[in-house]
Amino acid sequence: MILKPNKIELKNFSDSKKFNETKFGLPSNIEFCVKCAISNQRPVSEKEFTHNINTKKKTVKFKNGICSGCEVVERKKKVIDWKEREKELIDLCNKYRSTDGKYDCLLPGSGGKDSFYASYILKYKYKMNPLTVTWAPHIYTDWGWHNFQAWIKSGFDNYLFTPNGKTQRLLTRLAIEKIFHPFQPFIMGQNLFPIRLAAKNFNIKLIFYGDTNAEFGNPDDFNNSLKPLEYFTKKDLKDIYIAGTSYDELVQKYKISRQDLSTYLPLTEKEFVNSGVKVHYLGYYLPWHPQNCYYFAVENGGFKPAPERNLGTYSKYSSIDDKMDDFHFYTTFIKFGIGRATHDASQEIRNGEINRDEAISLIKQFDGEYPLRFSEEIFQYLSIDQKTFGDISKEFEQSEFNQGYFDLLTDSFRSPHLWLFKDSRWQLRNPIYRNEL
Repeated sequence: MILKPNKIELKNFSDSKKFNETKFGLPSNIEFCVKCAISNQRPVSEKEFTHNINTKKKTVKFKNGICSGCEVVERKKKVIDWKEREKELIDLCNKYRSTDGKYDCLLPGSGGKDSFYASYILKYKYKMNPLTVTWAPHIYTDWGWHNFQAWIKSGFDNYLFTPNGKTQRLLTRLAIEKIFHPFQPFIMGQNLFPIRLAAKNFNIKLIFYGDTNAEFGNPDDFNNSLKPLEYFTKKDLKDIYIAGTSYDELVQKYKISRQDLSTYLPLTEKEFVNSGVKVHYLGYYLPWHPQNCYYFAVENGGFKPAPERNLGTYSKYSSIDDKMDDFHFYTTFIKFGIGRATHDASQEIRNGEINRDEAISLIKQFDGEYPLRFSEEIFQYLSIDQKTFGDISKEFEQSEFNQGYFDLLTDSFRSPHLWLFKDSRWQLRNPIYRNEL
């Protein structure tokens, strides 16, 4: 049974508390990049299908005070010959381009700025015939649904997959309970289902993703266009975890059918190699610039930013299609001390939109805002009621999910090396703006 979280011992978060261990395997010392605003607490991309509460996080690397994400962006600006890279892209497209009207590449996307830009240039500049594939959000925002429709109506075929609603709700509840990561099942579906679709259903041999993981500090080789196999394949399907829960437990205890779980699973290495599919980053070939993608999508496809800034940040045009987004970025703030404003500001520093002082001011103002905006809908979504779920609701000591429950759960995932409880409120021990306090 999933037990209701207990109140934590606040003495563990006092000024005088000396901590010897950190949660999630994070570094005990907190260091900030001298160029952007990211800290060494930022985890790199996870093989989500192995992720559980005991997973020790690998984090971005620093060299001479500079994070690996900033190093990659500097290489983009100074070292890479983008004309040569584009020639490589043209050769790749020439190799796979269909001559009989069939789809020749697959592009996962939501209809956001990046997927619009990628699909548009592949089709209209490089004369490819892409099939776009979308894993539906938990709960669409009105503007997210508008942008998705605008994307398709601007000239693209799309395969929209909406997973079993009961399964997605249950997995999301388990994910927030067990690993405080409500987006994790969605991320698994979003990343793994398109590859399965290309290999098993459409026989499409070329898949494009947008910007590379290396630009966000992941230890991927920026001199290789291929997405590493480890992110979407496994030698075999033993020891698979979804929502921090073993595959066998999901089937046996939570009564989720193997068919309903299949869309969240990676291919085996053998299945993938035999399929002949290749997965490339378009951002390897082209100098990816998120804000330019936004302007391009507005001009060419009717993309609209959100009518209000996103909670926890100052931006209005990135990750805006799912009402769960606010909760996702709030959970990263709690676990790693890194909120949505830190993510946005660090990227905009690297791309030359703002300077570091401006970023720190924005982080101080917006990072870690409580996700009230869509909270009633989200809490209802995360409640495992008896009428809908039957006896499975009894697997939760408190099947109803509300704000009080969320706050208890939130506190249980705070790491004492990051958090201080002082003057009757939670504070980061070492925020990037600490010298101003």
